[in-house]
Amino acid sequence: MIEKLRIFLALFYVVVCSLVLVPLQILSMKTGLWPETVILKIWHSMILRALGMRVHVTGSLAKDRPLLVAANHISWTDIMVLGSFVDVKFIARADMEGWPLIGMLSKLQRTVFIERERKRTSGDQASEIAKRMAKGDAMVLFAEGSTGDGNLVLPFKSTLFGA
Repeated sequence: MIEKLRIFLALFYVVVCSLVLVPLQILSMKTGLWPETVILKIWHSMILRALGMRVHVTGSLAKDRPLLVAANHISWTDIMVLGSFVDVKFIARADMEGWPLIGMLSKLQRTVFIERERKRTSGDQASEIAKRMAKGDAMVLFAEGSTGDGNLVLPFKSTLFGA
């Protein structure tokens, strides 16, 4: 019974915070009144709090731009952790753009969606990532192209490193 109540309260917290933060993020994207990543960091931190996760950070992200971060992808919580501490944008597979709720939230993050199956467009996709980095965005690429269990690094998909 306690577990169900805790889950309900966590979901309620996520919904209420999202109902406040999503409009603020849209306003930020349209007006530029404050940096977009301010709301994103708050939202990612709120998700971590709802999950009961504590994160300990060692080191910091390089300040120089352009910056492409190649990261090992273990679960969707990787995005919450990175998004709560550093100003980054993500690179995700194209089918996620159409996912209910996740697609909308990814667009609010200004995620770059790539089509891995269409090899002929990889140059255009790398160019899009390069443009975003040239504008100062630090981009996160989960270079394995999939999630793993974290015990070993899967082979990297090197196509987008051309950005």
